[in-house]
Amino acid sequence: MTDPKADVAIVGGGILGLAHAYHAAKRGKSVVVFERDVKAQGASVRNFGMIWPVGQPPGEMHHMALHSREVWVEVLKSSGLPYFPTGSLHVAYRKDEFAVLEEFRDKAPSLGYDCELLDVDGVLSRSNAVRAEGLLGGLWSPTELTVDPRLVIARLPEYLSSEFGVRFQFGTAVREIDLPRIVTGTGVWRANRVIVCSGHDFETLYPELFTESGLDRCKLQMMRTVRQPDGWRLGPSLAAGLTLRFYASFAVCENLRALRERIAHQTPEYDRWVIHGLVSQTADGELTLGDSHEYGKAVDIFDKAEIDELMMGYLKTFLQAPSLEIAQHWHGVYSKHPEKPFVLTEPAEGVRVVTGVGGSGMTLSFGLAERVIKLMGI
Repeated sequence: MTDPKADVAIVGGGILGLAHAYHAAKRGKSVVVFERDVKAQGASVRNFGMIWPVGQPPGEMHHMALHSREVWVEVLKSSGLPYFPTGSLHVAYRKDEFAVLEEFRDKAPSLGYDCELLDVDGVLSRSNAVRAEGLLGGLWSPTELTVDPRLVIARLPEYLSSEFGVRFQFGTAVREIDLPRIVTGTGVWRANRVIVCSGHDFETLYPELFTESGLDRCKLQMMRTVRQPDGWRLGPSLAAGLTLRFYASFAVCENLRALRERIAHQTPEYDRWVIHGLVSQTADGELTLGDSHEYGKAVDIFDKAEIDELMMGYLKTFLQAPSLEIAQHWHGVYSKHPEKPFVLTEPAEGVRVVTGVGGSGMTLSFGLAERVIKLMGI
């Protein structure tokens, strides 16, 4: 019996794997995707669903994020999957927070960011989910959009299969890659190129490469509320002062130092767990809330009630919604390099490992995948 074949094999059915499958298949290549679980359930479904160019550092990564957003819109429109191009709001309640936003607004045009500094009335006119008490203003950016990651990751395979003939092998772990042979738990396939997009799990295929890569693991805790009443929408996804010290885009601001020092002195618990406040909304109306960051090779499988309480306490300082009753708690794990925005390696001819995008997987996915596909000459 002849082994099944494909031009390109993708290992990993998360957003990076799906994005690579899309670009390869769009170029007329036959594609197979191997996902070890019966459905993708890693970091790609355990996030906010935010495509967030405003958080990327200026230059190459910001340009990649903007292009990725363009492809996202193309795919979402073609597939009929819901999305919300509602932009983002970073709200400020402290003078040092507003000073960072003012400085970023001033520098944004020369760095390629499209944003506007709003006063209190401007913020409240764009969102009914922001608390007015103590509000000083906010930074509005139109480039961000939101998807429901659980819905999108579950249904994109159907679209890729019906539109481009991509084959999916769920519940199929890849055990060995020795091109053209790909040995799985259910049989042998043959392919000309392989792209491994299995996050930190690529360690099972290339343990030495993982050790040498310098990658770390990051665990984040998140929550989701019950469904909000029909007709109530969050509007722009929300962020606040703690977030300004997290995203690389704001590192251009000299005023960020004072903000960091104040947080470290007054609320060191936020730094201990690297907490910042983000809010997005799903297609069904729930609010996704978070998040925290714990770094280390060994991931603590037990979640901490203290972290959830700290996050919820902070979120309530700027978020108002019909219901903040929590329906779900969970944690996600992603790989992150301490210096590089992503890790791209070639363990063998015709094989690439693409990982280490940190918390930017949704944002960079389609842009990064297109770059890799072109680099491999696919």
